This record gives sequence, C-alpha cells and structure tokens, in this order.
Amino acid sequence: MSEIYLAGGCFWGLEEYFSRINGVTKTTVGYANGTTEATDYQQVHTTDHAETVHVTYDEAVISLTDILRYYFRVIDPLSINRQGNDVGRQYRTGIYYSVDTDLPVINRVVASQKKKLSTELAVEIEPLRNYILAEDYHQDYLKKNPGGYCHIDVNKAHQPLTPEE
Repeated sequence: MSEIYLAGGCFWGLEEYFSRINGVTKTTVGYANGTTEATDYQQVHTTDHAETVHVTYDEAVISLTDILRYYFRVIDPLSINRQGNDVGRQYRTGIYYSVDTDLPVINRVVASQKKKLSTELAVEIEPLRNYILAEDYHQDYLKKNPGGYCHIDVNKAHQPLTPEE
C-alpha cells in the first residue's frame, strides 16, 4: 500500500470523494504541516495546519499519477487559502508526501496542470512534517451526515479520467 496527503479545502468532501475511487483502500481526515505537533478543529487556524485527507491506495489498482489527476479534478488550483465557501489558511491546497520517490511524480503532474492553465498554481508541494488525526466526528463525516455541506461533487469519483485531465 502507498499513501499521499492531500489538502483541498474542507476535508469532509475530499475524504468522501477519494473513498469512492477504485483502488483507494482507506481515507482519514486530519491536520497537516502546521507549526505545532498538536492541534484540533478549534485551534487549526492558529497553528497553520491545513485540513488534509490521508489517502492510502493500492498501486496495483491506481497510480499516484491518477490519484493526483483525480485531486486536480475537484480543487481550484489557483485559489489561495480558499476552496468553495471555505476561507482561511486551513483551507489551502497542498500535496504532502511521505516518500521522497513520490516527488518526481508529483512534479510531473503539477507541471502538466501548470502547462494546461498557463500559470503558476497555488498548491503547496512539501514533505509531510506532521499529521494530526482529526476528531472522530470528522471521520467519514459525509457518510454519517449525507446532507452535510460539501463544495465538491463527490460523484466525479465515478467518472473515468480523461486524457485532458
């Protein structure tokens, strides 16, 4: 199994979206790459963590390239500290990796997105420094609360990737 950490605004929708993608074996939500080793939902705006989804996936079924292509399908890579109606640094976009060999793949996918959009992206690319699991009520939030707020169209997880993505 492989893993990647993805920040894309409110983690509820991003987690539900990735949980629906074939080859993803597990998702959790938490707070990544902040300035402290501990935080929670009430403090995240002061500890500079990003709401993040930890995605575990089976490389025999789906590649990191395709995971990232699915990611770019549902985020606005030009928006700074905002996704949908969620505003603040905790809602920034970011790709945080735990294995250095993932960086060339990440850089290739990001370069492709930059070329397609003809501009720099507002997506952090950093090694994972810390990840604090979010409170239990945030885990699988949209499964527990199907009518909950989500700026992401989670049904896009069932649409095959196209060559343009």
